Amino acid sequence: MTAVAESVAASDRVHPDLRWRGDQAVLSGALLSLYRRLDAIFARLGALEDAPEVMYPTLLEAEHLARLDYFRSFPHLCTFACNLDRDADNLKAFARGPGLDADAGGVALTRLAPVTHVLTPAACYHIYVDRAGEALPGFTAVTTRATCFRREAYYAPLERQWSFGMREVVGLGTADEVKAFLERGRARVQRLLDAWGLTIAWTPATDPFFDASKNPKYLAQKLDPVKTEMVHAGRLAIGSINFHRNFFGEMFGIRRDGEPAFSGCVAFGLERWVRAILDVHGDDPGGWPALELAAAEVFRD
Repeated sequence: MTAVAESVAASDRVHPDLRWRGDQAVLSGALLSLYRRLDAIFARLGALEDAPEVMYPTLLEAEHLARLDYFRSFPHLCTFACNLDRDADNLKAFARGPGLDADAGGVALTRLAPVTHVLTPAACYHIYVDRAGEALPGFTAVTTRATCFRREAYYAPLERQWSFGMREVVGLGTADEVKAFLERGRARVQRLLDAWGLTIAWTPATDPFFDASKNPKYLAQKLDPVKTEMVHAGRLAIGSINFHRNFFGEMFGIRRDGEPAFSGCVAFGLERWVRAILDVHGDDPGGWPALELAAAEVFRD
């Protein structure tokens, strides 16, 4: 068995309230409660910034990701929403078919309709699409939680999943406004970590670009890092602080004081936070920290 396979097999037994489907996790009982409690606390971090909560759809129009050059930068991560061409003969051919391709192990598809949507890869993209063309009256914050989808080289419960929960608090404004927002976010997260007995390393990082050495965006991030990850146990990024400069403001025509708006986000991978709590405090909920009580102290600022 390979080292990766051994790691996945061992982590499969992470908690009795988790069921593993090979690339996605099913949570129940105490783990589901912990997941929801963590998300509620991170949403309240957004409330400190007067950020309304918005629920966006799971599907994101492909045209918006194409505008961001996403398909060239991250083709290995994409999960596409596809359906059959609705021509009657095509549908009949599919219905008469085997359903599953025994050799390939997947659905035995006939002709597809044009692929116009992608399953959301990051929660914040919907916010920029939603705000396209706006002139912001001042610093603006929004929070949202999404089920996100990313294809990975391998999967492990609560660590790497095809679908996973992401909570983000996004700020838009001038460069100084966004930088101040990210500094506040980092300080509040650090206070939560301290109160919950979790130790992480704030680590400069780059996005997982495809063919990174030939991607100018990767090289730019190496020269001037704009992403800082919250790394648990020296290996697992449970969240990140991201300064996007005015990239999304330019791409979507979002303006602040007549100029393309700057943006940034504080992002939390919810299953990974659950994993960190289990790693540090064990399986028994009785040993977990009083999350809400500790968070109340942080929220008093």
